[in-house]
Amino acid sequence: MTTLKILFWICLVICIYTYVGYGVLLYLLVLLKRMVKGKPKQIELPEDSQLPDVAFMVCAYNEQDVVEMKMQNIHELDYPKDKLHVVWVTDGSSDNTNEYLKAYPEVEVIYSPERRGKTAALNHGLSMVTSDITVMTDANTMVNREAIREIVRCMQDPKVACVAGEKRVMSRHEGEIAAEGEGLYWKYESALKRLDSELYSAMGAAGELNAIRTHLYERMPETALLDDFVMSMRMVEQGYKIVYTSEAYAMEYGSANLEEESKRKRRIAAGGLQSSWWLRSMMNPFKNFMVAFQFVSHRVLRWSITPIALMALIPLNVALVMMKAGTVYTIIWILQILFYLTAFSGYLLEQHGHKNKLLYVPYYFLFMNINVFRGMHYLKTHQGGGTWEKAKRG
Repeated sequence: MTTLKILFWICLVICIYTYVGYGVLLYLLVLLKRMVKGKPKQIELPEDSQLPDVAFMVCAYNEQDVVEMKMQNIHELDYPKDKLHVVWVTDGSSDNTNEYLKAYPEVEVIYSPERRGKTAALNHGLSMVTSDITVMTDANTMVNREAIREIVRCMQDPKVACVAGEKRVMSRHEGEIAAEGEGLYWKYESALKRLDSELYSAMGAAGELNAIRTHLYERMPETALLDDFVMSMRMVEQGYKIVYTSEAYAMEYGSANLEEESKRKRRIAAGGLQSSWWLRSMMNPFKNFMVAFQFVSHRVLRWSITPIALMALIPLNVALVMMKAGTVYTIIWILQILFYLTAFSGYLLEQHGHKNKLLYVPYYFLFMNINVFRGMHYLKTHQGGGTWEKAKRG
């Protein structure tokens, strides 16, 4: 019984720390840092004549439907036109993406006839970019007008190698389950990124909007599933930092439904496990304690140990209740039952096209963790390159 109790409390502590405890601890550490060093000083942006050249790169596969909208968004960006170089890398596109781009002579199109995935497209595109800074964004995301200036402002700090913009999820219609769940998740994730960045460094950048110092880019294996994460974390490994800013943001519609959202979650989980292994040296606290602390707490646990611990709590708790280990285990078991019943109720409502926010939160939480196991299975059986079936957006 003692062994079961120890395993139970280890699993419970891991789950609480990953989903709640790290955020609380991070907040307290940032407050302590502000008390000692004060709030971070705002770096000023240089005059237009001193601004660096920026490549605005879009990796695209069969994106003819969004070319016009994306180019309109690019034209509205507030940055000197002679210093903003627009690059589209079309990886094996078989539709009219390239034909549509011919209407924009200012665009440099880097085309590869074979579809090898986004990582291959990044390797190809960045090998041909000569600008000091490269801003990367997805074809279906719209960037705010001031984003480039904000990114360049953040890059005025020589310790910053990568800037992570904010992702904002939109829904076309009120009550869209997948979009609202994804949006709720990203609000929480953005809060963690903001605190991570202020404490030391953000732990990765999302492909919707990020920027790097071009010369620091290291060619990645084409099998990378989370190219944006691996790319940015390699720069942290080199001793640089990732700055997160909400003043540069990308807007996109959420997944069309939970089935499509599941594709994204599986990919993120599989890529998270893959990149955690590739970047395992960063977990060494003797190499850089702060990086190891943030990387393991924010990323590694939720992609690996914590979902297993969450599922293990069920049989462990049942066994302890059956063995009459104590009242506390009975109370926790009742709370577990209520949680899963609430999640199941949220699932039933979603299946019938209804949503209750109180019931939906535990359902989406469980949905994310189940997809971690699906991601584990995908990574185990995956033998291909870095291509992936795109999730349909709302």
